[in-house]
Amino acid sequence: MDGAPLRTGGSLSPVDYLFASNTAHVAAMYAAFLAAATATGAPPVMAALVLGFISSLYGGLTHYASGPAPVLFGGGYVTLSEWWRTGLIAAGANIVIWMGVGALWLKVLGRW
Repeated sequence: MDGAPLRTGGSLSPVDYLFASNTAHVAAMYAAFLAAATATGAPPVMAALVLGFISSLYGGLTHYASGPAPVLFGGGYVTLSEWWRTGLIAAGANIVIWMGVGALWLKVLGRW
């Protein structure tokens, strides 16, 4: 098995910033990326999990991505630059952990 699920998940994350909600993001992208990943030989379950993990990061990336985000941002608790910087750092850390450590662990368990 090649790294198709990892490549697909990694290419999904940058487009997160183009959508105004989690629902719109998943509705527009998930099925297309899952079809592309499985068509290139990725194990279907692994591809579905990777896309699900990456899609779940979107809620904290921007100040408009999820229900609580506008309330926290509008209340002045966080500046716009703080929000985007922290969201990017947290997403990057999660991607490294999930795609690195997580992928190796699934290999050890024989699930990928």
